Amino acid sequence: MNRIQPWSREEIQQRVEALGPWFHNLDLQGVRTAPEHFLGDYPAIKWGRFAHAIPQDLTGLSVLDIGCNAGFYSIEMKRRGAERVLGIDSDEEYLEQARFAADVSGARIEFRKLSVYDLGALGERFDLVLFMGVLYHLRHPLLALDLIHEHVARDLLVFQSMQRGASTVEPVLEDYEFWDEALFDRPSFPRLHFIEHRYAHDPTNWWVPNRACAEAMLRSAGFAITERAEDEVYVCRRVDAPDGAGAVYPARGREP
Repeated sequence: MNRIQPWSREEIQQRVEALGPWFHNLDLQGVRTAPEHFLGDYPAIKWGRFAHAIPQDLTGLSVLDIGCNAGFYSIEMKRRGAERVLGIDSDEEYLEQARFAADVSGARIEFRKLSVYDLGALGERFDLVLFMGVLYHLRHPLLALDLIHEHVARDLLVFQSMQRGASTVEPVLEDYEFWDEALFDRPSFPRLHFIEHRYAHDPTNWWVPNRACAEAMLRSAGFAITERAEDEVYVCRRVDAPDGAGAVYPARGREP
């Protein structure tokens, strides 16, 4: 529930400091949450490069923001008139930041603590799903895309992932001969780089795709790319998943 009395600048500043550190550099009534961000004014600088690819008017539509962090994109979707915005994250500290930011911004947004692997618990589909900057933090990235397709995406998916390696993309054939080993050395062939320990000092950075791999994974999960809106951002439509695709549900061992 939104606060009845408006926040003063001093209150905002104090709360921002108490909830820090922040990854999203939000502008909360003139108070910046991460003014020294190593990526600059992030994610606003990123948003400015692909905002054109998302409908300006989201009136009557529902939005799911997976891995919402401090809620930058959730707030932007509400500003475009989305009827319902749900932001989920597995980190309670990010969710606390997001709730505060939405409150200061006057945006009625629901936030829940939920893992991407538990999307089936939502029991509903959304007109627009945002999956921004999450894939490379996951131990099981393709499973996450399968779960999004199977449980929550109704139509549009906006996807972003850090990419490394070649930005060129070669045509993907239906099959390759067993003895064709050279293709694995071609920079433009889809490849997903595994990080055993850390990348950028972050132990949650597990995988980094090249461009060809990011696009191939989206197609493999049943998402047709309609626009490459920015170097790392894709707008996709949900289509039928190819044969053999689909989420798996490993059984958890029972407690003795």
